[in-house]
Amino acid sequence: MGAYRGRFAPTPSGPLHFGSLVAALASFLDARQAGGHWALRIEDIDPPRCPPENTDIIKQQLTAFGLGWDGPVLYQHHRYAAYQQALDHLVNTNLAYPCSCSRRQWKAYDIYPGWCRHAICEPDKPVAWRLRSDRGLRPVTWEDRRFGTCRFDPAKLGDTVLKRKDGLWAYQLAVVIDDADQGINQIVRGADLLDNTPWQRQLQHALGLPMPYYLHLPLILGEDGQKLSKQNLAPALPLNEHQARPLLFQALAALKQYPPDELIHAPVDEQLAWGIAHWSPERLRCNAPTSA
Repeated sequence: MGAYRGRFAPTPSGPLHFGSLVAALASFLDARQAGGHWALRIEDIDPPRCPPENTDIIKQQLTAFGLGWDGPVLYQHHRYAAYQQALDHLVNTNLAYPCSCSRRQWKAYDIYPGWCRHAICEPDKPVAWRLRSDRGLRPVTWEDRRFGTCRFDPAKLGDTVLKRKDGLWAYQLAVVIDDADQGINQIVRGADLLDNTPWQRQLQHALGLPMPYYLHLPLILGEDGQKLSKQNLAPALPLNEHQARPLLFQALAALKQYPPDELIHAPVDEQLAWGIAHWSPERLRCNAPTSA
């Protein structure tokens, strides 16, 4: 696997919030304890949702919390040629197909029924490009560092979109290509992306790419029991180091690292030094879900 290479890859549709902080902190601590590389990637493949000023805010927020990244920032909006090359390969190997169907047409189904797999249903309409999940690697298994052995059949999850009807690239393909090109071999991210991993493993296998290790973190929930998110108007993280201190302490506690009480108002560098020295992802372990 080689030297540790991790990353934090936010979507700049808004500033970071506390849930983002927990994910960033865990990936940072994991990389730094291993003496590894920690990259920042801006996942801005949907420009209408990602105004440039949000990227500047995200960088300032990470800096306020002492989360310094290594090397240049990668921006997905510069990467379209690499995504097209990968899609062309999938099409040529019969693992991707054009689809004219809309979500409204198959709303009675839990997953897309694959109506366009053999021919486009409505050739005069715009098409998205989908992955043939029934033809890729099945089942998909991996050892998650939190959940243990995970086993999924991607065909039960449906044919995920790789490129949208509006010509914008979808997350599943972009994240796989960028992780491979950046040499990322350790992915630390939220458990809401656990069931995306089977598609990503299928794509890695189909494209002959390395398969990283994964650690899927517990989600941070609001008082209403919903995941903290920009859509739920989660408060933005501060840009001031002094205001960041208690939130960094809370993030360490949310990751079950049990920081000593005297750190709650300590400078962020001091808290991070403690976090790196005491980082123990084993405290997060739990049972794995399965669909296979």
